[in-house]
Amino acid sequence: MTTETHSPRAHSTHATPAQAAPPARDGFGCSLERLALSQQLDAGELSLHHKHARERIFGQVETPAEDRGFLVGVSLQGGHRRRIMRNGAASSHDFGEHALYVRDFDDNYRADLSGSFDFVLVEVSRAWLERLGADASRHRVTGLSRVTGQRDDVFGHLARALLPAFDQPEAHSPLFLEQIGLTMGQHLVARYGGVSAGATQRRATLSRWQETRAKELLLDGAGAHASISVEAIAAECRLSASYFIRAFRGSTGYTPYQWQLAQRIAQAQGMLAHSTLTLVEIANACGFSDQTHFTRMFSKAVGTAPGAWRRQNATMNATINATTSGTAF
Repeated sequence: MTTETHSPRAHSTHATPAQAAPPARDGFGCSLERLALSQQLDAGELSLHHKHARERIFGQVETPAEDRGFLVGVSLQGGHRRRIMRNGAASSHDFGEHALYVRDFDDNYRADLSGSFDFVLVEVSRAWLERLGADASRHRVTGLSRVTGQRDDVFGHLARALLPAFDQPEAHSPLFLEQIGLTMGQHLVARYGGVSAGATQRRATLSRWQETRAKELLLDGAGAHASISVEAIAAECRLSASYFIRAFRGSTGYTPYQWQLAQRIAQAQGMLAHSTLTLVEIANACGFSDQTHFTRMFSKAVGTAPGAWRRQNATMNATINATTSGTAF
């Protein structure tokens, strides 16, 4: 924090110019004009943020105590340092790659930030944490341990998986975002919520009607311009979102997002093999945001780009047909 000291001035009869308005700040006390990047995503009940600053001396961050739950931040790069003031005492902390902090919004927070930073922030409510804890075990989770600068590679890699969605939210399914968010929450509960390693998750599977209904909704949400959330499907199955994901995986071997994506890829393969539709038309019909998104996801799942797969399939079919037609029985 920079403190300005004004020297005494002679009395003047001239009007004093109005002071400049203080810089606008985000909900975490950061000056917006000093942020090079400020992005937000909603993933079910989670609010996700990506904050990047290049300033060598960023300045002070300050927020009053509020009933907002907890803020979890993970650094995606090293070289950041913050001096935190709490109860009249100050402590300094260095943040390397995947260094994590957890702070309770119930506390007044004030810190001086220096060094550029690149953080993914996750705001979580107490009620959400309690539900996750109840789904995982009989342990009641009432909060998270306060940590500052502790390395957490699991949470760091989960945060990195969100970066493409921050840049192109329209290209990412709500199912994907919610599942990443729930995985983050389950990790926080297990590591910082007091759930012991011995408190293993209860075996979870869907009943036959729940599995059938979930798949119907996922297929309905796999078409062009359609989308559906984990929360909505879980509600139809009369389950919490976190328990539903575990139960769906227990019954099918896939998360809801993985299962839906597999159906989209299978539909696209059928259209590539048996239609003359363009890749853009197929991408649209199968629920992908655009041809680039379709190509990326198809290539990852199948091992080759859709155009190349279509050509290979046509060549293989032509060879089979030629062989079959030339064989006497």
